[in-house]
Amino acid sequence: MSRTAPDNRATTPGRPHLPLRPLWLCRVCAAPWPCPVARLTLRQEYAHDRVGLSVYLCAVLHEAAADLYRLNPHDGPDPAALFTRFLGWARPRHLR
Repeated sequence: MSRTAPDNRATTPGRPHLPLRPLWLCRVCAAPWPCPVARLTLRQEYAHDRVGLSVYLCAVLHEAAADLYRLNPHDGPDPAALFTRFLGWARPRHLR
């Protein structure tokens, strides 16, 4: 890739934006997971099952909280920030 070519890592098909555990960063773009691309993908996957999306996100929130606390037990993750990061974006717009 040339130095002037745009960075297509975030949009390259075939590279799913999955979490790198135990850090819970995106494996592709290194943003906190779920990154914007992962959020869009999850919204599409669960377009007809919002309850299923919430259940899935609750499960990964639980796993992430445990992993992140294990990494830094003295300054563990802020519960409100984790809720916003994992679940807050998934609520229907009229409930935000």
